[in-house]
Amino acid sequence: MAALAPWASDPRHSRGRRIAEAEATAESPYQSDRERIVHCTAFRRLVYKTQVFINHEGDLFRTRLTHSLEVAQLARSLARALQLNEDLVEAIALAHDLGHTPFGHAGQDALHDCMRDHGGFEHNLQSLRVVDVLEQRYPHFDGLNLSFETREGILKHCSRARAERLERDEPQGVGRRFIDGNQPSLEAQLVNLADEIAYSAHDIDDGVRSGLITVEQLLAVPLLRQCHDEARAQSPHPAASRRVLFDAIRRMLARQCDDLVGCTRAALGRHAPANADAARRAPALVTFSPPMRDAATVLKRFLFAELYRHSQVRRSTDRARQVVAELFAEYVRRPSEMPPEHASQPRRERAVADYIAGMTDRYALREHQRLTGRVLFADAA
Repeated sequence: MAALAPWASDPRHSRGRRIAEAEATAESPYQSDRERIVHCTAFRRLVYKTQVFINHEGDLFRTRLTHSLEVAQLARSLARALQLNEDLVEAIALAHDLGHTPFGHAGQDALHDCMRDHGGFEHNLQSLRVVDVLEQRYPHFDGLNLSFETREGILKHCSRARAERLERDEPQGVGRRFIDGNQPSLEAQLVNLADEIAYSAHDIDDGVRSGLITVEQLLAVPLLRQCHDEARAQSPHPAASRRVLFDAIRRMLARQCDDLVGCTRAALGRHAPANADAARRAPALVTFSPPMRDAATVLKRFLFAELYRHSQVRRSTDRARQVVAELFAEYVRRPSEMPPEHASQPRRERAVADYIAGMTDRYALREHQRLTGRVLFADAA
């Protein structure tokens, strides 16, 4: 690893784990976090969880696992350029979607509706719950007992009310920054933007592969149009539309990354935080330039209108919401249909939400068919 900048998260100054452990001398706590995440059950399940397209719709579309790996690769490269802690950004990136439900955002929305009178459901908080409570792998503690800095990066969003509840359970813990109005570590800020860069790029690829959007439609997005024109002009295979599109996406990624690195270096130069905690007290320092932020917003709006709200995607997500809602109702009514470790929990609705959130797409569909006798996705049966 390259030498760390003064404002990077130094593992020697980690705020540690909630339950004290003897750290391995050969690796940093962030390396240990990464290994615990990669070997946990929730991480393996990501391979069968939806990104945009439900798992049975094709073998080549991104899943939560491939998305997490792409974010980790991108974030690590950016961290190296900025002399931030590569191991920490990788741990955060690999863990950031552990709490996602089956069927992507449709599943999350349905589960939140089911839990509206029981504390709600939000996948960032659920990711933290997975690593703090739900994983059962170690003899002396629940969860993975990750370092503060990794847990801080996992909790990307949090309302003040929820932050105050977290603060009551863990004074000066990961909820505190939402109360004080501070930023997370620079590494966490970096993963947030790497996540945004990665999903826009791979959703373009998956959207075209699916046939739901066309390259011609994409050329209405100025950022992609510029990159596509350059790619086609310099390609020895200008008629090979897939090759040109791949090259255009690579160029778009490079422009966004170069912009982020340049603007972040400038912001760090202006503020010159003395250490990682000083960076937390500054405004967000990992950032795009205003023109690139505007260009990225135009791209996201295009994808939302033309892909995420496409009638075919909406038909799938509507059925997915129905699967989650009906599973929730069945398990609340008949908790014995869940494994004993969930059925025995005193807070039934939260136990049901935990159980459903941990499901893969295909397991949720099998359970729905078993409990209701109906098949909502005939092509997945």
